[in-house]
Amino acid sequence: FKPRRGFTTWLIGKPLQTADAPHQTIGKLIGLAVFSSDALSSVAYGPQELMMMLAAAGIASLQYSLPLVLGIVALLTILTISYEQTIHAYPNGGGSYIVSRDNLGILPAQIAGAALLTDYILTVAVSISSSVAQISSAFPGIYRWRVELAIFFIMLIMIINLRGVKESGVTFAIPTYFFIIMMYITIIVGLVRYFTGTLGIVTNPPELTILAEPQALGLFLILKAFASGTASVTGVEAISDGITAFREPRSKNAGATLILMALILGSMLIGVTFLSGQVSAIPSEHETLVSQIARTVFDSRGFLYLLTIIGTTVILVMAANTAFADFPRLGAITAKDGFLPRQLTYRGSRLVYSRGIMSLAILASILIIIFKANVSSLIPLYAIGVFLSFTLSQTGMAHRWWKSGRLAPGQEKVEPGSVVRYEKKWLIKMIINGFGAVVTFFVTIIFAVTKFADGAWVVVILLPILVVIFFSIHRHYQNVAAHLTLEKYAGQHHMSRHRVIIPIASVHRGTLKALRYAESLSKDITAVHVSIDDDEAAKLQQKWETWGDGVRLVILESQYRLMIEPLLNYLQELNEQRLENEMITIVIPQFIPKRVWANALHMRTADTLRKVLMGQKNIVIVEVPYQVD
Repeated sequence: FKPRRGFTTWLIGKPLQTADAPHQTIGKLIGLAVFSSDALSSVAYGPQELMMMLAAAGIASLQYSLPLVLGIVALLTILTISYEQTIHAYPNGGGSYIVSRDNLGILPAQIAGAALLTDYILTVAVSISSSVAQISSAFPGIYRWRVELAIFFIMLIMIINLRGVKESGVTFAIPTYFFIIMMYITIIVGLVRYFTGTLGIVTNPPELTILAEPQALGLFLILKAFASGTASVTGVEAISDGITAFREPRSKNAGATLILMALILGSMLIGVTFLSGQVSAIPSEHETLVSQIARTVFDSRGFLYLLTIIGTTVILVMAANTAFADFPRLGAITAKDGFLPRQLTYRGSRLVYSRGIMSLAILASILIIIFKANVSSLIPLYAIGVFLSFTLSQTGMAHRWWKSGRLAPGQEKVEPGSVVRYEKKWLIKMIINGFGAVVTFFVTIIFAVTKFADGAWVVVILLPILVVIFFSIHRHYQNVAAHLTLEKYAGQHHMSRHRVIIPIASVHRGTLKALRYAESLSKDITAVHVSIDDDEAAKLQQKWETWGDGVRLVILESQYRLMIEPLLNYLQELNEQRLENEMITIVIPQFIPKRVWANALHMRTADTLRKVLMGQKNIVIVEVPYQVD
């Protein structure tokens, strides 16, 4: 069966067959655009947030920006080496969730899952808000429309992602590489002008924005600034989460993409931070660092400046695409394990997890509205979750290499996410991942302590709540499975008696159609009418004697004009008297108007009955529709 073409087909493309899945994979160049845009885009806000925090100690403290960024680049290097190992160990996807599940247990896996899912939502909110900030830097009049513009961008990316991984990757590749080219042009021109002595300073600098109370420069403020800047490395794990999207050999292509991304990101972070210091850029919410650097390097707000701003804005919008690529995949894996609604495991018409994509768009839009698309308000919520997942992932990998060292050569251990084999260099790899775990753990603690009062407390409280929800969902699925399992099931005896009840409000063609159906089920049929008007009840009884085919009619008096309660009471009495092998079936006549809007003109009693009776044990509800032209 081929789905019909309609508005959805026009919007997201024609449906793809399941057999088309292998052809929807991507190579390294497209993969860099799909999974690296989040990390690369952080160049636009990571150094700026770091400098806004340092500014609390005065403009002179901004000289420490470059050393702190070099520390962040060192952290990026550690994470890259660690995750490159993870990619090769888990060729089917080795994100924090799977690594933690296989090596640390169910609880750490759910903590990692909750942290990553939260971070992906924040990634969309932060990157989109930052893109709107870039636009308003060039066109200040747009600032008051920032929330509406941010939501528009989210919906646009959602639609593109619903079109499929391959098509969305091609769509995002051009703007991603355009951003990379423009940033390198800006940095290289700036460096040339610096070394030739022609680089000036920012003219008409914007008003300084300080994110902390004025204070002396101390260790706490430096750590707080470092924590703000670490937002620049939060997209590193994305590639290890999305390995299955790459062409074969998956691990090789994903690993090469990760290393390339790290090189580009590290060089741009250093370049932007260095130039911001040389042009005396001011960290401000009114104009971004990139905007100040670009207009100083190019001596105007001319063509190259606008291209740089456009490229930065677009990459920040595209950054949300990394979350749209990974959030649905992680949601599907978690749902498959029974910790999220199973609906998230179903692929849409374009072979993507459509429900996950739409859920992410809705949740991110809510955050945008709550925080009014303000990057500085969202940043404190950002990164703590992903660094927690970094820590769990690296700890899990270290434990995996330890298990590998306990195996004999040629021996292997099959786990849900991969196969553990003896590895000659297991000790070196364990040390690398162990060191990564220690470093990211300390960054997590730094972030939690320094950013707690600024809003990180929300995530600290939210993560345990999400984990509790995950386990509640899991218990529900386990309970349902226990009730439905056929293990140790002896079967049931055949029904010896079948009693049918037909609730009727009046006698018409729809009623008689339901009666004919009931007669095909059993000879024990009872029609039940709830009377709120004696005259109407008498007319119905007279009509039933003519058309009721001899079936008995029970009239229930309702002195308080209640329609449902008397019927439920009657059915409850029948159920209490029910024999062990007796089945009670409620046959409900329901007429269906040709036009949907006409439903509002009718009582829809059948719908109410169905919803109420569904909770009754040992009762089967059958609706018999009668279409009215």
